[in-house]
Amino acid sequence: MRSVLITGCSSGIGHHAAHALARRGWQVLATCRDPEDCDRLRAEGLDSFPLDLTDRTSIHAAVAQTLDRTGGRLDALFNNGAFALPGAVEDLPTDGLRALFETNLFGWHELTRAVIPVMRAQGHGRIVQNSSVLGLAALKWRGAYVASKFALEGLSDVMRLELADCGIHVVLIEPGPVTSRIRQNSIPHFERWIDWQASPRAAQYRDSLLTRLYDKTEPDFFELPPDAVTRRLIHALEARRPRARYPVTTPTYLLGALRRVLPTRLLDMILQRL
Repeated sequence: MRSVLITGCSSGIGHHAAHALARRGWQVLATCRDPEDCDRLRAEGLDSFPLDLTDRTSIHAAVAQTLDRTGGRLDALFNNGAFALPGAVEDLPTDGLRALFETNLFGWHELTRAVIPVMRAQGHGRIVQNSSVLGLAALKWRGAYVASKFALEGLSDVMRLELADCGIHVVLIEPGPVTSRIRQNSIPHFERWIDWQASPRAAQYRDSLLTRLYDKTEPDFFELPPDAVTRRLIHALEARRPRARYPVTTPTYLLGALRRVLPTRLLDMILQRL
């Protein structure tokens, strides 16, 4: 039975992927930061245990539990757990940016390094990184998340080159708007770190970001359900030669193409309107 360790399975993309892969016969190790979410996933029939990406001890304990359950092997890792911290870059405290990177990049790096020796010893493996359209193009109010995804894209490109001789494939999935709780889950981080009322952009926060954060209920333009990501993930895990990148949703394809062909100033004019 092929095995996969997935982070961020409490909802959205990770939750859907864990159930879909389990139905396909994968041995799924579905992890969450909150032990109560793990209890819920176990009640749903998944093998779940805690993995806090900000805690090195938790990461290595989760890897040890994974290997204990799989007999010392691991076919795939799907790095997915992440959060957003909306706000203008000038209002973003460095400690807030650092906290986001601990989860969105440094925790992924720690976990990935922990499983590479296992994959190297067995001669194969898949490391699938859930990036974003925001790893390709910048949008206002999203500086922290954009920075983490741009960094993830570069780090993953280097790993793909370095691990090519080990039988380990490194793959990026690049969703655009996908139904999840990332916006709702970003509210506590926004309230902790962003003093928007003291910002010179306070009127812009009231007119734009606050409405999106607290009042938005309808889907984004071109938003797709999580199964759109899961379909790409299945190909990345099961294809003999997976692609290096899997764009998901129309905005990802469109912005990826525009970034390649348009001058930066012209692209900026388009992105300013989004």
